Amino acid sequence: MGEHRIYNMTMKNPAIPLTLTFDSTHSITATGKHVRDGLSTVLRTGDYLWLSCDEQTTLERLKKTGDHTFGEHVHFDLTEYLDLPDSKNSEIDIEGLAVSGGYLWLVGSHSLKRKKPRKEDPVKKQIERLAKVKGEANRYLLARIPLVQDVTTGEYTLCKECTDADDASKTLRAAQLISAGEKNQLMEAIQNDIHLAHFLPIPGKDNGFDIEGLSIHEGRVFVGLRGPVLRGWAMVLEFELEDAAEVGFLQLKTNAEGTFYKKHFLHLAGQGIRELRAKGDDLYILAGPSMDLDGTIAVYRWPKAMSSSRSGEQVVHRKELEHLFDVPHGSGPTSGQDKAEGLAIYDDEHLLVVFDSPTDARKPDENSVVADVYKI
Repeated sequence: MGEHRIYNMTMKNPAIPLTLTFDSTHSITATGKHVRDGLSTVLRTGDYLWLSCDEQTTLERLKKTGDHTFGEHVHFDLTEYLDLPDSKNSEIDIEGLAVSGGYLWLVGSHSLKRKKPRKEDPVKKQIERLAKVKGEANRYLLARIPLVQDVTTGEYTLCKECTDADDASKTLRAAQLISAGEKNQLMEAIQNDIHLAHFLPIPGKDNGFDIEGLSIHEGRVFVGLRGPVLRGWAMVLEFELEDAAEVGFLQLKTNAEGTFYKKHFLHLAGQGIRELRAKGDDLYILAGPSMDLDGTIAVYRWPKAMSSSRSGEQVVHRKELEHLFDVPHGSGPTSGQDKAEGLAIYDDEHLLVVFDSPTDARKPDENSVVADVYKI
C-alpha cells in the first residue's frame, strides 16, 4: 500500500487510494482468475459500487465500509435476471454499466476475439492459434435490470421484475436488446455503416469493433468504441431504446433523422474509448490504446456534450476536448499491467478509476485491490 502511494505522488493530480475487498468464496472465475484481476467497469450508486470482471456472467457489489474502503462483497448471477444467449458457457465481457430510469444497464463488448499463442506449445500450433478468431453470443448483450433501493437501509439490489417505487402503477422488468441471428439488432443496424462495416470482422484488440463504455442521459444511450480508431479519431454511438412487442426485450427506436443511431467523432490523439460518464451537461471519457499494448491512458472532458449532441452528429476536435489528467499504466517490468478500464463518478468533485491486470503494488492482500480516486 505504501509503495502505491509513492507510485502516484509523482503525478500532477495525485490519486487517493481506495481499497476494494472481495469475498474469496465467490471471487474466482472459471479460468481460475480472481475477479479483482479483471475489473472492466465500475459504477457508484449511493454507498455501493457495482463492478464487473470481463471473464464472468456476473456483477459484483461492494459497500462503503470506511473513508477509503469498500467491502461486504455480494455476487449477482446475471442468468437469474436475463436470458443470456449462451447461458453461463461463455463470458459477457461486460465493458460498461450505467443507471437510468430505475434500472442498472450493462453492455458487453460486442467484439470478436483472437486466440493467444501459448509459449509451451510447438511453434506451428502457436502460429495456428493466432489465426483463430471467434465470436461469443453472450458478448452481444445490451440489457437493463431493475435496481431497487431499500428506503430504510439505503441498500441497492437487483430484481427481475418489481413495482416501481416512484410509481406503483408501473412495473419494472429486466429486458435486453432483441437478437438478430447470433448477434443483436445494434450489430444488424451498423453492418453496412460506411465507417464501421470493414472493422466488424476484426477482433477488438486488433483495432476492430469493440464497445467499451456506457452512459445514459435522459433516455439517450451513449456507447464508446475502443475501436476502431480512424486516423486518430474515436467514436461514440448514440441511440434510443424502447420496449419490444415481446416482453423482456428491447428494440432500437428510430430517431428524428430517420435512422437508428448517430455517430460522434472525437479526436483523442489516437486513443480509443475505455469508459464514458455523463455528469451534468458534460461527458467524461477514459481513453487508452485501441490495441493490446502499453500506452497513454487519460481522462478527458467533452464540455456541453449532452446539449450539443442533440442537434445531430458531432465532430469534436482535440482543442475542443479538455485533457484533465493522465492515469499511470504498466511499463517495462510491469508491461501489460495496471490497465485503467473503468471510470465512475465517485462524488461531485472526484472520479474513480479501476484497473485490469493490477500490479502487485495494488494488491495489499489475497482478496483486495487498490483503485484510484482523482479530484476533477
